[in-house]
Amino acid sequence: MDRHLRARITHADHPVAAPVSDQNVARLLERATRGGAGRMLDLGCGEGTWLLRALAANPELHAVGVDLDDSGLTLARQRAEALGVARRIGLHHQDAADFGSREPFDVVLSIGSTHAFGGLLPTLAAAGRHLAPGGRVLLGDCYWEREPDRAALAGLGAAPDDWADLAGTVRRITDAGWVPVLGHSSTRAEWDAYEWAWTGSLAEWALDHPDHPDSAEAAATAAEHRDGWLGGYRGTLGFLTLVLRRAV
Repeated sequence: MDRHLRARITHADHPVAAPVSDQNVARLLERATRGGAGRMLDLGCGEGTWLLRALAANPELHAVGVDLDDSGLTLARQRAEALGVARRIGLHHQDAADFGSREPFDVVLSIGSTHAFGGLLPTLAAAGRHLAPGGRVLLGDCYWEREPDRAALAGLGAAPDDWADLAGTVRRITDAGWVPVLGHSSTRAEWDAYEWAWTGSLAEWALDHPDHPDSAEAAATAAEHRDGWLGGYRGTLGFLTLVLRRAV
């Protein structure tokens, strides 16, 4: 199954493609845009959900999103038109790691997209290259809430050193010259809402499209993911979202 199609299906009922509630998305965006941020960049924007919410809340904001999912960008454009913010957003179909701009941005986002850059610190380095002086980075990535056991690693298809614990994750960030000015660790309720939406949307799509060539694969993927979560990494994998500024 095409991974971009799967992403659109799994996030249909949870368009914030991260275990973060709408209330906390609004809180994080408000802090990131504090001071009247004029330009915002999302590296790995998907369907543009974070950008569109920021644009709707800030009439003076202009935004740019970059992603490899062309269909997701098409949805972002359609939603921008419906919200009346299409003139304030530019969307680019390309690898976020290759994106370049003549002007810096007041806010740079990368939520759950560190894989596109090869990890946490390369993502921060990429964000920093686009950031205006005094700007903020809004970063979201996983961490270990507790030491992963064999079931958690199997459920994720992960290795122990894929992430650090919370303290270690923040230490990596601060050692790289960044200062957290706001942080949010996703709650169990946020994780559950995200995972139930992810697995449920994909399972229901399979039920609604029994004759589609990807139907059996979608059903199997939903079941495997659900088992890996409930029987493996639930309570072990965390998600941290930070608003960061450069150290003086």
